Amino acid sequence: MRVVSGKYKGKALKAVPGNTTRPTTDKVKEALFNIIGPYFNGGYGLDLFAGSGGLGIEGISRGLEKVIFVDRDGKAVQTVHENVKACGIEDQVEIYRNDSVRALKAIIKREIAFDYIFLDPPYKKQQLVSLLETIDEQKLLKHEGLIVCEHSHDVSLPNKVGELTQSKYERYGMIAISIYTYE
Repeated sequence: MRVVSGKYKGKALKAVPGNTTRPTTDKVKEALFNIIGPYFNGGYGLDLFAGSGGLGIEGISRGLEKVIFVDRDGKAVQTVHENVKACGIEDQVEIYRNDSVRALKAIIKREIAFDYIFLDPPYKKQQLVSLLETIDEQKLLKHEGLIVCEHSHDVSLPNKVGELTQSKYERYGMIAISIYTYE
């Protein structure tokens, strides 16, 4: 696993020890960022099921100014800390150990809105629709922003969730990417 492009291109990233997380492959990560970027002039990101932090770190490498990483697994949070330190981007991140629902409640209290939100929850505990509903209802996504959902290819997400519309769907083997935006 590595940073695919940008300022930290080629930097090796550690995976979370054990088999509790499923890192996004470099191939899928590259395809995903080619769809939504491929590069950014600043912006604020949220990596809600951070795992090793690969998606958020890739975003920073490609120009995001700041990313908040959240994962409920202690080993994952430790791995994010190690990968962030290896890239020297500690001043561009916030890292929290929390579950997704409680993390969103904390973000709502801070009145933060994001340019990019990455949702890659465990496939067996799919809760993407309820997360999308919360993000929409609480206006956690900036009007021009994008939400990237990584999910199993056999999960069918709705075309609309509140004011959010699925603007793109791509499949890469067993993995699917759904991108939501405001119309």
